[in-house]
Amino acid sequence: MSPEMSTLADTLPIPGMARNLRLYPWFKFLQSLLFWQAIWFLFFQGRLSAADALVLYAIYDISTFILEVPSGYASDRFGRRKTLIVSALAPALGMACFVWGDSFAAFALGQVLLGTGAAFASGTANAFLYESLEAECRADDVEAEEVRAWRYSFTGFAVSAPIGGAVALWSFEAAFALSGIAMLIGVWVTLMFTEPPKSEETLDVSETMRLRSLAEAFSKPVLIWLFVLGLLMYGYSHIPFVFGQPFIQEALDEIGLAAEAPLVSGLVTMVMMLVSVGASLVAPALRERFGLALLLLAAFGLQILLAAVLAATSSVAAMAILFIRMVPDSLSSPFIVARIQPLLSDESRATFLSLKSLAGRLLFASSLWLASFQTTSVGEMTHGEIRRVLVWYVAVGLAALIGLAVAARRVPVDPRA
Repeated sequence: MSPEMSTLADTLPIPGMARNLRLYPWFKFLQSLLFWQAIWFLFFQGRLSAADALVLYAIYDISTFILEVPSGYASDRFGRRKTLIVSALAPALGMACFVWGDSFAAFALGQVLLGTGAAFASGTANAFLYESLEAECRADDVEAEEVRAWRYSFTGFAVSAPIGGAVALWSFEAAFALSGIAMLIGVWVTLMFTEPPKSEETLDVSETMRLRSLAEAFSKPVLIWLFVLGLLMYGYSHIPFVFGQPFIQEALDEIGLAAEAPLVSGLVTMVMMLVSVGASLVAPALRERFGLALLLLAAFGLQILLAAVLAATSSVAAMAILFIRMVPDSLSSPFIVARIQPLLSDESRATFLSLKSLAGRLLFASSLWLASFQTTSVGEMTHGEIRRVLVWYVAVGLAALIGLAVAARRVPVDPRA
């Protein structure tokens, strides 16, 4: 428990905290009901072009980039609950742009609203969970609770992917409409949240002290190492998300089944998420056996390997590699967040986590902007174009992995070591 919360321990139980902890996994589940996740690239590519699809994804990341730090500051300054309400409402409005829009501008607005939702959830959701646990004198359970929430999230992804893919065979817009309904239910859940308590010291902190607290966080080598790894893994996790759908369509086209790409993409995504849920079940044991640093580096290495396989072949059989796309996230994300949380102060916790997300999104959005120059501006993306882009990602990733491995020998990544 942080010093700021020590004076609150004597007043427990605090009303609403237990309800927060019961509702939080369901909030994550509803956030993950993205019925469009397996067909979004195919939708944009069909309505516009492959290059436009990449630019639209970059718009999403740039929007999140612009709002990451302001949303983190708003969370630290005005409260977790209000920020989470915005995080659920904005994407619900964004779905309307995809359902009724028919132009690049309408889709771009939808991406901006999606980015707004992601920015306001980024950091705040994790801080909300940790501070609710802390108020219940259960801060040591943060790792287990993060893994639990992760399972709910990926169950949501697994449920929604094949349904969205099947619905898209009839109407792409209907898949976005289903997600809009889920987001609205998410708004209702956030309205039932209770704001975690703050100490008097945290409530009275000045902006100068808030910035000083943030600067102190970046003076800790372990936080710097985790920050760099986190921003890299964000981008490499999303490489198959962006390029996986055109890869599936290209592979199916070789056997005359390109028209079934939405459904197949949904089924692949479902298996992918179920595999990741299974990985989360063994993740705690792997963390104990191999240590945190080795587990995180292995997860990053697996992301690079996946990109290499997608670059190497367009075979239908290679689609199976996409089944493990989210395994690295299951083996890393909950542990990274859990390791970071106790090292941060309440007054800058969400801001730091938002900065980590901001850096990752900016880096990946910039790389997609560069990649768009290597892809067609008319029609569908070919595997040759996918290969040219992914070769560069693999080369950069290997260099980064080596650098992180060398640095890990000098940084106390694992507090249990």
